[in-house]
Amino acid sequence: MGRNWSLARRLFVGAAVWSLIMLIVTGSILTVLNQSQTVRLLQAELDATLTTLTRAADVSESGEVTLFRNFAPTDERFTRPLSGRYWLVARLNENGQVASYQNSNSVWDWSVPWSNLQLTEASENPGQIYYGDTLGPDRERLHYAAKSVLLGQDIPVLLIAAADRSPTDRITQQFLITLTLAMIVLAVGLIIAMLIQVRIGLKPLGRIEKHLSEIRAGSREKLSEDYPQEIAPLAVELNKLIEHNRKVVERARTHVGNLAHALKTPIAVLMNEARGDDPLAVLVRRQTENMSSNVNHYLKRAQAAARAQTLGARTPIAGPIDDLTRLLQRLFTEKGLSVAPGRVDELSFRGERQDLEEMLGNLLENACKWAKTKVRVSAMRDDEDGLLLIHVDDDGPGLTEDERKQAVERGVRLDETAPGTGLGLSIVKDLAEMYSGRFELSESPWGGLRATLKLPAA
Repeated sequence: MGRNWSLARRLFVGAAVWSLIMLIVTGSILTVLNQSQTVRLLQAELDATLTTLTRAADVSESGEVTLFRNFAPTDERFTRPLSGRYWLVARLNENGQVASYQNSNSVWDWSVPWSNLQLTEASENPGQIYYGDTLGPDRERLHYAAKSVLLGQDIPVLLIAAADRSPTDRITQQFLITLTLAMIVLAVGLIIAMLIQVRIGLKPLGRIEKHLSEIRAGSREKLSEDYPQEIAPLAVELNKLIEHNRKVVERARTHVGNLAHALKTPIAVLMNEARGDDPLAVLVRRQTENMSSNVNHYLKRAQAAARAQTLGARTPIAGPIDDLTRLLQRLFTEKGLSVAPGRVDELSFRGERQDLEEMLGNLLENACKWAKTKVRVSAMRDDEDGLLLIHVDDDGPGLTEDERKQAVERGVRLDETAPGTGLGLSIVKDLAEMYSGRFELSESPWGGLRATLKLPAA
């Protein structure tokens, strides 16, 4: 079997092949037994005819074989020419050859093939019955029984009873046809039963797959425990693995937080000591600020990476969008900006809320810096790949294609006069990629900049 075959296919093909082999073997055995049984029944009739001929046969004083008609076989088929039932009584000479014989009327003008009737074997073993096949008077296939007995003065007499095998062969053939049809029906029934059995038997694995998808999508915390006893240990181990994953992520968050606190104090001391205006102080202050921004960036990235590995995280997008747009609307009221949600479908992000807020906050803040009159956020599902699609549009000056490529690079600031560290869009790009998503910049329908997030949907 192919290594990549499914379990259902392996089970079905294995069971089907074995069942077909057993059906063929069983059919062959039944056919042989039926044929053997019908032949034995025919031989039993021939033996009865030989017994009757033994009582009726005799040898005259002249050495001719005679038959007491009162004791002869009475089956009327022996009186009809070429009826398919025959008997012969023959006297054998010293050489074992037929000297004289008598026969039933049904033999008619048949030239008896004595050489095919095992004369030698029968004459050498009186009382022993020999069976064989030959061609009859009507060229039909005969099955015969031959036996020699000693009569009179120990004169060997050969007794032969024969019958047409055609009825017996027809019965065997009809049985074979009936058996074949029955086996075909049984095979079809077994195949259907195996399909149903495999489907039902593997159904719990389908439930596990569905539940794991729900855990990954955030709609379920762990696997249920109502599985068959063969699969229940697998579910228990998977639940332990999920719980272990959560603990590892939690420990990573704790370590990242501890590192952040450990670095804040030395950086703050350096910045406090570099207050002067001399070149060394300016240099130290600038490098310390760069170090602080880089530390914050990589700490956030480490935290996001840990959260992105958490199974079952799920965040509805409507809440964070409403909260951020209301906050920025208040902050940029004096600028005359309109910051509001556009089309926002009822969708959920498969990830942590704070990461979604981090990405949206950076994009909205950047849009508000450059927008002239309005900023809008829209969210819908991408029908092509099923991802969550979030657009942040503004009516600002926008960016050229080369500027869009530079804007997502870490630490790059296209306008040195604007406040910021140049890390906002690169953080958004890193976060999106950690969740196997994408971040793109393009031209807004209003002529400004459109920032697009493609994230996994829950």
